[in-house]
Amino acid sequence: MSRFLLFYVAALGVLALDYLSKLWVRASLPLGQSVPLIPGFLHLTHVRNAGAVFGLFPGGLRVFVTVSLLIMVVLMLLRRRLEPRTPLVEVALGLQLGGTWGNFLDRVGSGLVTDFLDFRVWPVFNVADSGLVVGALLLAWWVVRGGHRL
Repeated sequence: MSRFLLFYVAALGVLALDYLSKLWVRASLPLGQSVPLIPGFLHLTHVRNAGAVFGLFPGGLRVFVTVSLLIMVVLMLLRRRLEPRTPLVEVALGLQLGGTWGNFLDRVGSGLVTDFLDFRVWPVFNVADSGLVVGALLLAWWVVRGGHRL
């Protein structure tokens, strides 16, 4: 698979999984309800987040939408500038684009982000958040390995 395709497959994969999982949670699990998948470890807990990460800064919808748009543009531009353009970088940036896009669509659609993955030791999150974090970790690993050149 070409590097170009890796970027878009990662982005669209996260976006699709995020969208479909949120749709399923909103249709199947009443707001506030929690169902154990692996008791004591992983629960599905339907919450809606009006803020940023961990619910910080609730009520900043316009700021969050604007920042999300800027991040998506920066990711597209960064993808063109980073050298070497390895499969790792393509996937990492794609995961981040898909994650940003997923939460952006939630905010634009309802003003709130649907979260549902609950490990009980961390705030409830979603697939888009996972894409953002995994993408950031992959980029950090790439930088630590000395792969960064702008």
